Amino acid sequence: MNDNILVLEAVNKHFPLNSFRMRGKVVHAMDDVSFSLRRGEVLAIVGESGSGKTTTANVISRIYKQTSGRVAFEGRELSGNMSRKEELKHHKRVQMIFQDPFGALNPTRTVGGIMERPFIIHKIAKDKRSVAEKVYNILIQVGLEPPEQFTRKFPHELSGGQRQRVNIARAFSIEPDLILADEPTSMLDVSNRMSIMNMMLNLKERHGVSFIYITHDLAGARYMSDRIIVMYAGMIMEIGPAEEIINSSFHPYTKLLKSAAPAPETGLKRKPLITGGDIPSLIDPPSGCRFHPRSHSPEKVALSRYPL
Repeated sequence: MNDNILVLEAVNKHFPLNSFRMRGKVVHAMDDVSFSLRRGEVLAIVGESGSGKTTTANVISRIYKQTSGRVAFEGRELSGNMSRKEELKHHKRVQMIFQDPFGALNPTRTVGGIMERPFIIHKIAKDKRSVAEKVYNILIQVGLEPPEQFTRKFPHELSGGQRQRVNIARAFSIEPDLILADEPTSMLDVSNRMSIMNMMLNLKERHGVSFIYITHDLAGARYMSDRIIVMYAGMIMEIGPAEEIINSSFHPYTKLLKSAAPAPETGLKRKPLITGGDIPSLIDPPSGCRFHPRSHSPEKVALSRYPL
């Protein structure tokens, strides 16, 4: 039996430009992205802004439709012509935790109203009492107690950490098979980040879901995941077990990300890797590895010894 819950094969996502001067050109947000996700696995996607991390999640969740390539979930290919019923079924099984904990919540609804919506839309609970019980149960699981007090509050009455707990509760509430967490801790203060990460791992184990964790932080990816994908300019640079990516990465871009991270064991001092060249255009991307214009610059050769 195939143990993969999700498979992407040579997936591209291009956004057409509508301006007169750029007519006919596209933004290469994803190019030739291929990977698989095993059942129960946590896979981290790491990269800087504009690397294609969020676009990849949006293609998997079908917020965007891929331009080309194959996306298969639970062995079924996700085509561009799914019926509304099929789309709704997919959205129940694949849930997203968004980066902005305030923007993801309807400010005109109470927490109770927000939490009830998934059960109503997907016709999970039989009656209002059953819905209330399920809402209270998941709020307790994410540490929002007493739940009856939080259900009466509006999003603006909650702290950033509490709002993100509501987002996480909503994603887990309808028992999905896959959670896509798009930088869920990036807008939280440091004191909240570790507790939120531990809570997500505990919920992941309790509910038995697969998990894709999107972040720009290699340390967070290492803590959360079994494997790490490193993306740059819409393409995958490197993929492997989390410890191997951290301790013995081979791609110069991964090494660059590591050099930019604090190193407490060395007194926060780490010799930076230097790159030259220009950041590639996603409208007219270079051929081959998209990092090569930076790693093989005639002015800066600090990374040129590393194979691409």
